[in-house]
Amino acid sequence: MKALLSIAFTILLSAAFSTTELMAQDDASIKWMSWEEAVKANEEAPKKIFIDVYTDWCGWCKRMDSSTFKDPKIIKELNDNFYSVKFNAEQKEQIDFNGNAFNFVDAGRRGYHQLAYSLLDGRMAYPAFVMLNENFERVMLSPGYKQVDQLIKELTFTSTEAYKKVSWDQYKGS
Repeated sequence: MKALLSIAFTILLSAAFSTTELMAQDDASIKWMSWEEAVKANEEAPKKIFIDVYTDWCGWCKRMDSSTFKDPKIIKELNDNFYSVKFNAEQKEQIDFNGNAFNFVDAGRRGYHQLAYSLLDGRMAYPAFVMLNENFERVMLSPGYKQVDQLIKELTFTSTEAYKKVSWDQYKGS
């Protein structure tokens, strides 16, 4: 009987640790979504939207993935306050949004996706980050590689809605 209880206890303890590990792993990374997933999630529970506009060939984009986006403060801020979207600026799939069809445009050396072009006001440089409010209105467009402290400040500016009271230039100077 003791052996049976010991085995049952071991199994329960093992299951508890596995669940805790899975929860810790979930908190250890950004919950990235597609554009469509973020739109659907926002319909159900409105939240700000953070968009990482990248390309597969962008070295600084890869560096963001391996450094800034691994920081616990960034992960917590994004997971708590935003729907985070990874958006390949050169993806080929059509996206239907707000009554418009956004497609890939074969232009130049690589081409671009019309939604990326729209989000970035045609300034196709990577990485670039776009923060939208719950109504898909742009709060901030932020081009270039970001260190943790730089990105945290931008995320906080958006998540706390400081943009409703002060400009970005005023906020970043404080």
